[in-house]
Amino acid sequence: MWNPMRGWLRGLSRRMRRDSGMTTSEYAMGTIAACAFAAVLYKVVTSGAVSGALQSVIGKALNAQF
Repeated sequence: MWNPMRGWLRGLSRRMRRDSGMTTSEYAMGTIAACAFAAVLYKVVTSGAVSGALQSVIGKALNAQF
């Protein structure tokens, strides 16, 4: 007698055995994208407005009365 769960598990095990990882070119593109995102984030964080806001928050925290 055919068991639908058995067929589902067999299909799942076949899909999990496939090599569907990233290739070298995909790793390269992922690395480039991560570096580009880091560069943009660095520019935003070191901009004048964000830098001033961070200094203000840190200054208020250091001058807080307990």
